[in-house]
Amino acid sequence: MMCRWRTYGSLAAVLMLAGCASYRPEPLAKTPNLASDVAALDHTIPAARPGQLPAKIHTGRKLSVGTIGLLAVLNDPGLRSERGEMGLAKAQLINASLLPNPSLGLGFAALIYGPPGVGASTPSYAASLSQDITSLITYHARVAAARAELRSVNARLLWDEWQVAQDARLLATQIYYANIQIRDRAREFKLLSDELVAVREAAASGSLDLTAEAPLAAARAGASVALAMAKIAQIKNWQKLDALMGLVPSVRFEIRKPVIPALPASAGALLATLPSRRPDLVALQLGYAAQENRVRAAILGQFPALSLGPAGGTDTSNILSIGPTLTMDLPIFNQNQGGIAAARATREVLHAQYQAQLDKAAGMVKGLSARIAVLGKDIRSALAEAKTARLEAKDAEEAYDQGNLDQRSLVDYQTTALARELELIALRTSFDSDRLALAIELGIGLPQTRIVPQPKVTKS
Repeated sequence: MMCRWRTYGSLAAVLMLAGCASYRPEPLAKTPNLASDVAALDHTIPAARPGQLPAKIHTGRKLSVGTIGLLAVLNDPGLRSERGEMGLAKAQLINASLLPNPSLGLGFAALIYGPPGVGASTPSYAASLSQDITSLITYHARVAAARAELRSVNARLLWDEWQVAQDARLLATQIYYANIQIRDRAREFKLLSDELVAVREAAASGSLDLTAEAPLAAARAGASVALAMAKIAQIKNWQKLDALMGLVPSVRFEIRKPVIPALPASAGALLATLPSRRPDLVALQLGYAAQENRVRAAILGQFPALSLGPAGGTDTSNILSIGPTLTMDLPIFNQNQGGIAAARATREVLHAQYQAQLDKAAGMVKGLSARIAVLGKDIRSALAEAKTARLEAKDAEEAYDQGNLDQRSLVDYQTTALARELELIALRTSFDSDRLALAIELGIGLPQTRIVPQPKVTKS
């Protein structure tokens, strides 16, 4: 009998050790992991399905707005840090899928003394094996909740990727048009500076009154401030873009003229299917489905805690007995009322959050659509005014060359033409930015599956 118990104990110890994880340290980095140029970035989009090959992002001398968005998704430090959330959700699914271990009980009592004639001659042994039945009742609901939560996390991380790509595309668009704006403001500043020098020379020679200098000096000062502010804003935008792409803050590269994804003439049809296409709305739906299963598990948890299994052993007279054992809670004070109330309240919160997000998305789509329509009309008017101002400036230059126009008037025509160009650039920046924003609100123009490499859950 003793040898048999030793054999069982050794077998149990071997089985427990076989399933144990081993420890492996993972030290923290000691240096930053920022790339010094675009070529050093990760350019590989992982395969979306088994059997597919990874895709390469080809970068030329100039980067398109779309390419910049994809590179930001692949290299953004914030997205890299979010990979652990997916690993945690996978680990929680594994944990929910595992059945609870059965409980093993062993007992031994040595025979010390027994009165004569009672037959006591050996030590007594006892053993029991029990399994938690309540956890089996709630098993399917808990696993379904964990699966829905995993899919919800995946959809939410896809939305985070979309947000990073959108921020990068918007910054690239603003930087592109700001370069043009800075160039035109520099031209305006030079024109006013040259004119101010000429006025000062004329005033010094007595051919022009000194009062002509004041308005020019004020206009030049205003142009100088506007140019400086534009350059500062450009530096900040570059630093934000570099941070999104995992680049050193001083990296600069050329950007192509923004090409915005084609938008539908009417957003009504896409708006109707928005809940099934936009990752943030899908994530909220899956989170709600997970909570529905948690409510179901909480209701099933009203069943009292129950353990069932065999038990047996020998007494001191070496008589062997075996039979079932049942252990259960008496549901007198606690019928899981608190767990059910908390699960239902959380479900109500998620229900309201989803509705609020859906309403917000619909409002943004309609608001952006209306704003884009107005900006389109404003751009057409600004184009006509800019064209007229350019023609007037050209006529003024011809008149100045023929001696029919003074330099001060020429500068006025030239600065007016530049002001019209600056207004047009500002309108185009807003127009393209709003179209990009509408594209993401409608769930178009970006990958429909995650492209950040996902972690594998490993034993460590």
